[in-house]
Amino acid sequence: MAEFGVSRDRFTRARQDRIVTSSADRSPVEAMVSHAEGAISEDDIVAAARERAVDLGADPVTPAVGALLSVFARLSGGKAVVEVGTGAGVSGLWLLSGMREDGVLTTIDVEPEHQRSAKQAFSEASIAPSRTRLIGGRAQEVLPRLADESYDLLVIDAAPADQPDFLAGGIRLLRPGGAVVIHGASAGGRAGDPSANDPDVVGVREAARIIADDGRFTAVLIPLGDGLLAATRD
Repeated sequence: MAEFGVSRDRFTRARQDRIVTSSADRSPVEAMVSHAEGAISEDDIVAAARERAVDLGADPVTPAVGALLSVFARLSGGKAVVEVGTGAGVSGLWLLSGMREDGVLTTIDVEPEHQRSAKQAFSEASIAPSRTRLIGGRAQEVLPRLADESYDLLVIDAAPADQPDFLAGGIRLLRPGGAVVIHGASAGGRAGDPSANDPDVVGVREAARIIADDGRFTAVLIPLGDGLLAATRD
């Protein structure tokens, strides 16, 4: 799935260029992020899924974010993971790489083309069909149908404005000791701007408030990709 070295994927390089455009202007944090992104390369199957994601307009997670998702999947137990926002399967491939061999990924997306692309990626990776459950539809309608306290990890990679609804509907799915990871927690870097109040910024702030107000969670913000809010449940 991944190697430590310089990424060869052209889409990875393009995304890194958007994160840090000039080494002379890098802050220490930007330099760290650039190094983290450059330290992960992806195999041909993930690279192909990434290319399809770009073609579909589904912005995939960066390699460093993908690697971190794999780590969270492994640390959480990796038997049952639910993902909101299938994309083209890039994040799903990373999650599956960290899950148990008998682990099942449930992934939800409203776009049929995204799920078809993800299904292709999983097939190319020789992942048994029994290990993935792709559910089409709006997450607000799908999440209530899933069983309480039955999942080790909840991953939300969706529009920031929708994060509070997905989080509120997904928290009950986590077993004690489970974890939630939300990608897009910086809202394009605007979440920390006190003057910003657009729907995306309001959404990420509300998601953070939901976690903070729930006394069962210990949370951290991670400056990779578009920001990650990660929390573990007691």
